[in-house]
Amino acid sequence: MGLFSGFVTYLIIWWLVLFTVLPVGVRQQEVVEKGHDSGAPQKAHMWKKVLATSLISAILWGVAYFVITSGLIDIRPAADAFK
Repeated sequence: MGLFSGFVTYLIIWWLVLFTVLPVGVRQQEVVEKGHDSGAPQKAHMWKKVLATSLISAILWGVAYFVITSGLIDIRPAADAFK
């Protein structure tokens, strides 16, 4: 896995994990102010979620890197089918 493909793989994993982590711990506002969405969270805790996303993504990327570089899964035959 090259530098660019490793970075792209990490970005894809990061976004997938972010969308998975976003709804965790969300509480709706008790009293909705005029002009605010009733489904908006009270406190989003985005920095905590970004940190958790980055840590989880790093672990998952490490697993993906190991699987790809160890040869457990070989994607070359599938790529050759499209030639």
